[in-house]
Amino acid sequence: MSETLSGPSIFRSGFAGIIGAPNAGKSTLLNRMIGEKISITSQKPQTTRNRILGVLHRPHAQIAFIDTPGIHTPKGLLNQKMVEAALSTLEDVDLILFVIDAEIPKEKPEELIVRSLKGLRKPVILVVNKIDRIKKHLLLPLIDLWASRHAFESIVPISAKHGDQVALLMEKMEPLLPEGPPYFPEDTLTDLPERFIVAEMIREKAFRLTGQEIPYAIAVTIDGFSMKNKNAVIHAVIHVEKDSQKGIIIGKGGEKLKQIGQEARQDIERLLNAKVFLSLMVRVQKNWSDDTRALRKLGY
Repeated sequence: MSETLSGPSIFRSGFAGIIGAPNAGKSTLLNRMIGEKISITSQKPQTTRNRILGVLHRPHAQIAFIDTPGIHTPKGLLNQKMVEAALSTLEDVDLILFVIDAEIPKEKPEELIVRSLKGLRKPVILVVNKIDRIKKHLLLPLIDLWASRHAFESIVPISAKHGDQVALLMEKMEPLLPEGPPYFPEDTLTDLPERFIVAEMIREKAFRLTGQEIPYAIAVTIDGFSMKNKNAVIHAVIHVEKDSQKGIIIGKGGEKLKQIGQEARQDIERLLNAKVFLSLMVRVQKNWSDDTRALRKLGY
């Protein structure tokens, strides 16, 4: 720890849970704060399915963020597990970032989150995201409305996409953390294995490149992963629930699958700093999102 003329400086460290409704911009915010893409994003809700940890290193603090699946009314076993994972985070962290979409309110999920915050003896910062997408005169009434709903430590309007006021948000968080040494080494950005991040990058491209044609019944597993002399060989499987979905993922003449692979490979090469050979297969696994055994096998 560094020292000042008045004595040793205080170092703080802790865990901050990022919670909110689907599409509030939680993953975009996490990636912005730590400066690397470790949590995938898309315009489709429920993109994040697992709790994702990202570590921010500051001169006098270390903040371990936990990005969570969007809170929503769950339909089906997969969605139920996602919501349970998100809500359980509230008990495990030192600080909560409650992210809302300033442009599009999501009343039912947000009301559920507000109720879940009642009785928690830990600081909560309300993060009003996507302020770049609303008219300025609408912002103050929105802040006043939310200030009446819960005793937030701070309410910080930001644009995670453009970075507006994200530095201010990080400054607001630091004094709310407990004093203590860092939990992770200085070069640690996440505790996720590379295989997991690679699978997520492939799933992101499948989401983004199939538009509204494909539902959320997509999962990705890595069947092979080897590195040698800055060359990576990766064999991955995209799992869907129906034959019709398999056709959409593959596309005419295999063009869609080829595009998914090309765009995923670019992200993976940046992640691994290596040349990547990526082989993709598509496999139909009937109703996996409502099958406990299949969910466990696919990492949920």
